[in-house]
Amino acid sequence: MRVLLQRVTASEVTVNGKVIGKIGRGLNLLVGISQNDTEEQIDWMARKCLQLRVFPDEAGKLWQYSVQDIGGDILAVSQFTLYGDCRKGRRPSFDASAAPDRALAHYYEFVKKLRASGLRVETGEFGATMEVAIANDGPVTLLLER
Repeated sequence: MRVLLQRVTASEVTVNGKVIGKIGRGLNLLVGISQNDTEEQIDWMARKCLQLRVFPDEAGKLWQYSVQDIGGDILAVSQFTLYGDCRKGRRPSFDASAAPDRALAHYYEFVKKLRASGLRVETGEFGATMEVAIANDGPVTLLLER
């Protein structure tokens, strides 16, 4: 499982010209599911995203608070292209990405675990062509992998 975590001041996802998910201060998570991901990895990743200290304190000291600490929002968007392998040829290979049915189940389980935190969690539309607007704060962008 791979998550591209971005600290944001705002983020939104649009499908067919309609905004379907929109957040303020918090995290934008681009979520990639591999064919080998397990329930244990999903649990770990959800905890890591919720507890990772990427927000500054009131004095501006960096890396003090997690999204839970600040009561922030989360926008989780499925992104199978995180498993794109570009080492050979001129087109990426997505052989390591999970099949759509498996990826969908794992993605929903991940979102369910995030929502159990009590934070507001918005999503994109699995399998849709989406436009994601990200106001990256910092910029802070971290690749998490388990």
